[in-house]
Amino acid sequence: MRTDTRRAAARLEQRALTCVLCRGEAILESTARGVAPLLGWLDSGTSFADFSAADKVVGAGAAYLYVLLGVGEVYAAVISEPAWEILTRFGVSVLFEQKVPHIVNRTGDGHCPIETAVADAADPADALRRIRSRLAELRA
Repeated sequence: MRTDTRRAAARLEQRALTCVLCRGEAILESTARGVAPLLGWLDSGTSFADFSAADKVVGAGAAYLYVLLGVGEVYAAVISEPAWEILTRFGVSVLFEQKVPHIVNRTGDGHCPIETAVADAADPADALRRIRSRLAELRA
């Protein structure tokens, strides 16, 4: 585990955070749920190349967003099998506490709608389009 990943994971556990990005002294933290913080960081246009990430829950949608962000290593408290496969396919190192077949939705009665939306995505750009579309549907 990289030093930055260790620091990000420690911050995640010490505070009421959902995800943390860390590279040296640069640290970004969020308490927002789902893929919202990742989309915000992606939309900022900032390069996160070689950052490390720590996240409470990483599903396939978040995995594609981490690939697009350019992070080098991801620690997840919980990761889905599809997310693990995506991250490793794109060369992102992955550490986790628990791997599950899929992420469940917030009500606990089905699959995560974002993970479902990207299930057959062709690539990270396609996944991003699908994520934005699904979020628009959920808000409507």
